[in-house]
Amino acid sequence: MARAVKIDLKELKQFSKQLENLQKEIDEICISLTKEIAARLLSKVIRRTPVGVKPFGKGVKKTIKVKTSRGNRSYLTKEGAILEKYWSGYVGGNLRRNWTVKEVVKEGNNYTVEVINSSEYASYVEYGHRQRPGRFVPQIGKKLKKGWVQGHFMLTISTKEINEDLESIINKKLKAIFKEKLG
Repeated sequence: MARAVKIDLKELKQFSKQLENLQKEIDEICISLTKEIAARLLSKVIRRTPVGVKPFGKGVKKTIKVKTSRGNRSYLTKEGAILEKYWSGYVGGNLRRNWTVKEVVKEGNNYTVEVINSSEYASYVEYGHRQRPGRFVPQIGKKLKKGWVQGHFMLTISTKEINEDLESIINKKLKAIFKEKLG
C-alpha cells in the first residue's frame, strides 16, 4: 500500500522570488561593492602619500641680530631670505588633498572605477624622476646631488594591498547582503 506524502512548496517559492529580486538588484550590488573597494583604496593611498615640508627644518636661523652704531638691527640670513622669497605662505599637503575617485563605469560584465590624483607632479612622486646633478635650485638654496629621485609608489603599493584583501572584502560584503535580502 502506497502512502501519499504532502509537500509544502510555499517557502521554496518564496525563496525563489527572493532570488529573482536579488538578481534584479545585481547591478546595484556590484556598484556598491566597487565603490567600497575604491573607498578603501583611496583611504590607503591618502595615508601613504607624503606631505611636502619646507626645505629648511626647525632650528634654522631666519634672522641674525647685528649691533650697529644706530642700535641693534635684524637682517635675514641666507636661509631666511630663501624662506621669505620662495616659501612664505607655503602649506603642504596639496598632493594628498588631490586624490579623488571617479564614477563607477560598467563595461560589459566588468565594473571599473578610477582613483586619480589631479596634481601635475603626482606621477613624479609616484614613480620617481630624473634630475640634473649640479644644477642650483634657488627654492632650496642648494645644488642637486643625485641623478634619480626614488618614487614613493603610494598608489602601486596600496593597489597591491587591496588586491591581496579583495576576496575577503567581497565575501564579507556579499554575506552581509545575502543576510539582509534573504534572511
